[in-house]
Amino acid sequence: MLSLPEYPWESLAPYRRTAEGHPGGFSDLSIGTPVDDTPPLIQRALAEAANAHGYPTTHGTLALREAIAGWYGRRRGVAGLDPQAVIPTVGSKEFIAWLPLLLGIGPGDVVVRPTVAYPTYDIGALLVGAEAVAADDLGELDAGTRARVKLVWTNSPANPTGQVASADRLRAVVGQARQLGAVVAGDECYAELGWEHWDDSAAGTPCILSEEVSGGDHTGLLSVYSLSKQSNLAGYRAAFAAGDPELVANLVNSRKHAGMIVPAPVQAAMTVALGDDAHVSAQKDRYRARRALLKDALAAAGLVVDHSEAGLYLWTRDGTRDSAAGALTEADSWALVAQLADLGILVGPGTFYGAAGNGYVRVAITATDDAVARAAERLRAWR
Repeated sequence: MLSLPEYPWESLAPYRRTAEGHPGGFSDLSIGTPVDDTPPLIQRALAEAANAHGYPTTHGTLALREAIAGWYGRRRGVAGLDPQAVIPTVGSKEFIAWLPLLLGIGPGDVVVRPTVAYPTYDIGALLVGAEAVAADDLGELDAGTRARVKLVWTNSPANPTGQVASADRLRAVVGQARQLGAVVAGDECYAELGWEHWDDSAAGTPCILSEEVSGGDHTGLLSVYSLSKQSNLAGYRAAFAAGDPELVANLVNSRKHAGMIVPAPVQAAMTVALGDDAHVSAQKDRYRARRALLKDALAAAGLVVDHSEAGLYLWTRDGTRDSAAGALTEADSWALVAQLADLGILVGPGTFYGAAGNGYVRVAITATDDAVARAAERLRAWR
């Protein structure tokens, strides 16, 4: 029987109880689930497609694939993407978890992920018996490990740190992976949420498929994207991947056999969502205001926000901790989680994202305006 680690968020339960018990109310800044309404035009599209009596297509309708290709051209600087080289997925998390299996990766193979990273990259390797290795540069690996690398994950903008990889950095990773014959999958789910390049996600957060990164050759490359963040569609499980036509064709075939199909009404809703930039801009404005309020309040409380130039989180550590005490530890993360829980604020420990996250907590900006304002007020009064 396959035995996976316990789902990490379960360990937050006692801190959640503490935070929920605060007499002034609870602010959940932990998981980062969208709280704002799904835009009405997307809800209408879903409802209008509700009479879905036939099986949907695994590859996605032509209208959806054309909308995805158009979005890559308009928002990600990837011109001329072939709609055949696109596939909708049941959210991005399932694609991340099952990609090693669908690529034929197995025991003895290596999956590389960033040193501070979303845990599902490791789970995908565990599911197939492969080895998950944390590295931000393949040059960090010894020759024996490099020779076994079959899949390299990049994550830009990164969860949880909010760091954005430059085109030069991504191009270097692509070059290293190609020398090894490895696939590079770019998890780019927060690409529209760059806080320094507000209106141009292509300029602010380079895409793995862009000319400046790929050299115009998508061989061995996949870009993964989700509409959960930009369009409040987490409940729809609406995401997609695009890139190497041969890889996509094989993935489509495998997913047909496995029944990994996005429901037809969701495909219709995705098509409409991808054609409308106005609702994305409006949602970004909401997040921008919440982020500014929380970031200032964290600073007032003596907490330091590192990186966090994009995405839905503030990567935070305790600035009052005496540096003479040595390197940040797992205990430092949990201590900060506990202190904030006493304030009625729940956050995620950085230790969930690997040892390099020790000492940090991840503060989500996805709570309601009232919850964010409440948390900010308590943080300012805390110290």
